[in-house]
Amino acid sequence: MTPTDYFPEHIRNLPAYEGQFEAYELKGRQCRVLFGSYPAGSVVEAHSHDTDNVGIITRGELRLTMDGVTSVIRAGEWYHVPKGKEHAAEFAVDTADIEFWFSD
Repeated sequence: MTPTDYFPEHIRNLPAYEGQFEAYELKGRQCRVLFGSYPAGSVVEAHSHDTDNVGIITRGELRLTMDGVTSVIRAGEWYHVPKGKEHAAEFAVDTADIEFWFSD
């Protein structure tokens, strides 16, 4: 199964997110919801968002680096990236997540 095949058909039929990784996007008034997939070896370079982001890993694991500290978030675990916080991500194995990007 490829990472993009991980999500149900209804999710795969959502509009594609245009950014540094592959995802399907569901937009709300104050929250964007991304269903992301990252092939093994994917790296997202250091960056920040103008949103407060929380997410849950649904498959695989995320190596999230903030303030020079790297945490490993595994399937079933939640993570939080505060608004404006620089962070980077690495994925050693095929990984999928659901991310909630909250705006003011």
